[in-house]
Amino acid sequence: MKRFLSFGALFAVVCNFSAQAAPVASSQLMADEVSPSHFRVLSPDKMTFLDVSLAEGRLTYTAGYRQLVKAKKKGAAPDTIDVPVLDPSPLGVYTNVADFSKELTLIKVLRPDGPVKQHYRLRQGKQSDITTEENGLGLLLTCPEAKKHKLSMVVHFRVFNNNIAYNYRFLQGGETAAIVVTGEASGFDLPDGTTAFICPQSDPMVGWKRTKPSYEEYYIWDEPATTRSQYGQGWTFPCLFRVSTAKDAGGASPTADSWLLISETGVTGNYCASHLSDADAAGLMTIAFPMEGENNGFGSTGAQLGLADCNVSPYDAHTQFTPYRTLTFGCSLKPIVETTIPWDVVEPLYEPSIDYQGSRNTWSWIIWQDNSINYEDQVQFINLAADLGWEGCLIDGGWYQNIGREGMEKLFALCREKGVRPWVWYNSNGGWNDAPQCARQAMHNPIVRKQELKWLRDGGVAGIKVDFFAGDKQETMRLYEAILSDANDYGIQVIFHGCTLPRGWERMYPNYCSSEAVLASENLVFGQPFCDLEARHACLHPFVRNAVGSMEYGGTVLQNRLNRNNNGGSTRRTSDVFELATAIAFQSSGQNFALTPRNLTEQPRFEIDFMKQVPTTWDETRFIDGYPGKFVVMARRHADRWYLVAMNAESEAKTITLDLPSCNFPLTTFGTLLSDGPDGKTPQATPLKTDKKGRIVLTLQPQCAAILF
Repeated sequence: MKRFLSFGALFAVVCNFSAQAAPVASSQLMADEVSPSHFRVLSPDKMTFLDVSLAEGRLTYTAGYRQLVKAKKKGAAPDTIDVPVLDPSPLGVYTNVADFSKELTLIKVLRPDGPVKQHYRLRQGKQSDITTEENGLGLLLTCPEAKKHKLSMVVHFRVFNNNIAYNYRFLQGGETAAIVVTGEASGFDLPDGTTAFICPQSDPMVGWKRTKPSYEEYYIWDEPATTRSQYGQGWTFPCLFRVSTAKDAGGASPTADSWLLISETGVTGNYCASHLSDADAAGLMTIAFPMEGENNGFGSTGAQLGLADCNVSPYDAHTQFTPYRTLTFGCSLKPIVETTIPWDVVEPLYEPSIDYQGSRNTWSWIIWQDNSINYEDQVQFINLAADLGWEGCLIDGGWYQNIGREGMEKLFALCREKGVRPWVWYNSNGGWNDAPQCARQAMHNPIVRKQELKWLRDGGVAGIKVDFFAGDKQETMRLYEAILSDANDYGIQVIFHGCTLPRGWERMYPNYCSSEAVLASENLVFGQPFCDLEARHACLHPFVRNAVGSMEYGGTVLQNRLNRNNNGGSTRRTSDVFELATAIAFQSSGQNFALTPRNLTEQPRFEIDFMKQVPTTWDETRFIDGYPGKFVVMARRHADRWYLVAMNAESEAKTITLDLPSCNFPLTTFGTLLSDGPDGKTPQATPLKTDKKGRIVLTLQPQCAAILF
């Protein structure tokens, strides 16, 4: 086994430190020879802790944060208490060769010599310029079954301020060079009293045209984490929990309940995506792999994984790791809304072929529906994009039958004339569901896909929206990766719809734009009950779904009625300014907004002017206040301009006092206030006025909002 540890580069490979991080010399590999059964790792700021224990052959961990409390002696420095967000939780992996969850023995302990730092830029996320600092721990382990095959497993932990990520890697010592991962013991044991904001995983091959699971179910709201999921299949990532924290052994008490967000990142075609199981009676949730029926029953529910030896190149290391399990937590929701952990622990997998840019797109289908996918209506929406000064226009499903390639080429030419770049909808489907819309056989086959992408590139198309995927099996993850990689070769961005959660993809795939993976705006048209809950969902997503990845929602509806003539169908419940605020609160570098031609004449001019200049890419995100599903106050910065939104989803008016200096906003940051007026029904734009201390009091009526910019 010594050969596994004889290379200085191995630690960098095992721990997957970024290429920007300082190299780790062999002299920094330290063996912990002192009864290695318990390990503690603190974050660089010393306020986040990870405890790992190996006892009776089983590996467990706990995690939490440290909080300052009043010193027991007068005049002494404040003490700290540990505030755990998890009870001891299991670690390990099940494979077809060995069970790496029991009878484990420790071979080696690997620690970096001091914090590891990296800096990177992210074009299409909540923050553009990111610097991270982390401490790490690697445990090299084996078990009796693995020894027969000369196999070992590394569990790698990365501890950031308010964030922890861990994954597994398997090392080859003999002839066995490939394994199948059949499941994970990786778990999250939630303390008693924990409540959840989580979305159930649906059964496979159900719903419209057998297209589920597609991450489009209704959340439970602040219910016990032990609640049984609707379908009995567990819960989709990300999962938000409010943890009821207890006094520590010394009697000290935390100041508030804790918040915990659990998700995963770094999923490529080399593994399956996963979700959380239902909690058992004690509150333990574990990693759950895809269901047998996904992808029309085709493909394994596990993951086919190649092994690595000590000579593997660091550039190939991502092919040997399992995805990261991530935890973000703290005594407030700020670390969760502002986290960058999904991107901090992954690497770009290829270079962008062009300089991809954000895009604001018109989109006829969301209000005008299927009948609008014809040549004449698409001309109207191309002209609308030009009138708004937006970058693009999405031509949705049905174009293949109703417009045809010749008609599409005429639309492409009109786009060039108007300075608008088209986006085109495709069906992903090869044989995994019954979704009928056009171009059904264009994206799953690599030969046809490349021909199609060449045609799109030659027509000046900026991006594609690919719909109706088949679940979370490794087979499907390979299709996502293949579409992204091929599209990049032709300079085309990709939006996914009817799909899984993005898992670090904004950094991994530079032409990736966003994914739906949420109960999105189309449901406003499909039924009044969703309209009635729209504000509640909008005040949930910044804390859960949108906290970990770009969200293709398709919002900002300004018509009161959701049909073509604004005289029938569902009725919008939210105010105009609330809808404008979602353009800020919902993050995606490609936004397919729901504006229609009639908005140019029927809405107040200031609303249209706001939408003309609203950006879709952000340099900074800042959480100010809120509670999931009730209200949110947050700000985003694009270049040197800040936008602050306050949104109220509750059934009663809410008064919010903003102290701009205490939020680190100079008094000159904002000049305009958009509000719905005292009655909540009179949208207006006024100069922003604060008191002498830089405070402003906002009274938000139910389902109303305010915007400062």
